[in-house]
Amino acid sequence: MSALNKDMLSELFSAAFGQSPELVVQAPGRVNLIGEHTDYNGGFVLPAAISYATWIAASARADNELHVIAQDFDAQSVVIKLDQPMQHDQAATWSNYVRGVVQELQKKGYTLKGGNLLISGNVPAGAGLSSSASLEVAVVRALTELSGESIDPTQAALVGQAAENNFVGCNCGIMDQLISARGEESSALLIDCQDLSTRSVSIPRDWEILIVHSGVKRGLVESEYNQRRAQCETAAAFFGQKSLRGVSIEQLVAAEGKLDDLSFRRARHVLTENARTLLAAEALSSGDMETLARVMAESHESMRDDFNITTPAIDRLVEILQTAGAGSAGARMTGGGFGGCVVSIAPKSLIPKLMKAVDDFYEAETGCTPRLIPAKASKGAFAG
Repeated sequence: MSALNKDMLSELFSAAFGQSPELVVQAPGRVNLIGEHTDYNGGFVLPAAISYATWIAASARADNELHVIAQDFDAQSVVIKLDQPMQHDQAATWSNYVRGVVQELQKKGYTLKGGNLLISGNVPAGAGLSSSASLEVAVVRALTELSGESIDPTQAALVGQAAENNFVGCNCGIMDQLISARGEESSALLIDCQDLSTRSVSIPRDWEILIVHSGVKRGLVESEYNQRRAQCETAAAFFGQKSLRGVSIEQLVAAEGKLDDLSFRRARHVLTENARTLLAAEALSSGDMETLARVMAESHESMRDDFNITTPAIDRLVEILQTAGAGSAGARMTGGGFGGCVVSIAPKSLIPKLMKAVDDFYEAETGCTPRLIPAKASKGAFAG
């Protein structure tokens, strides 16, 4: 639903449940400017919440049930009984994100109450823009608002991550949920995923974000993602560490030839990506596009060569954007990999040139149909 707003959602809710919603919450998707596969390694990431979100309209029920409608999945509906153990739903797989959140909130002692929920959103699914984290954080906010219980944004993010790890089955890091919960308007957020501290990094006023969906459907994401995480843990264990955050680049270089080549390359990506992310945050805050464009290019090369998560079409898309930007625009693949999106950041005046280059060359050269997604850095989840 591209033009989603609160009034439209309320109308859909009233038509479905015969009453007006008591509250409406929303939680944004995100684009990661740099810092890929570093979050579960206790490293640094630099995402921005974007102007695409999951919305939930809700009202309380007198019983102990959640009646949930997914408007964007043909208005499919489920009933979740809060006093029974959560079970996976193979027919309505979207509802497993809701069930996972319920399970994790109950584990933490939240006294959830019954409710009617209608969910809709405009975060492009399967694009690597965290539609799942957006949904999880929105559900956390909706359920705690209904029960009158407060939750800190970082705790809301941790609940969403636990739902995905423990119930849905994707061993993701904390970045996606944390930026959805804590995002700030017109800023990226430098997150230290070891201690969950954050620092707002203002985006220059005349710079804009352009996301380009490659048209390459993301495949094998969860299995490959979990595999990369296991490979990183193997590399960390070689150095006697729980995560690669505890390993220095000097230690890694000294271990070349002793550590197996695959583990070495996976670790090299993570350690150099951490350094690039810190450099990118400084470049962004000072408006140093030359440095930002360079480290974003290096990030993409590292994802391609050391982490092996890009595709030929996405590599070409990045080249097209970099060539059109001529050093005045950063571009790299964003998200878990194996398809999905490329992110570019550039002065506003240059965005039309980047879009034209994609239109002129990408589909003709790759056979893939791109989708241009202009985005603004937006605030995190809120009710109202």
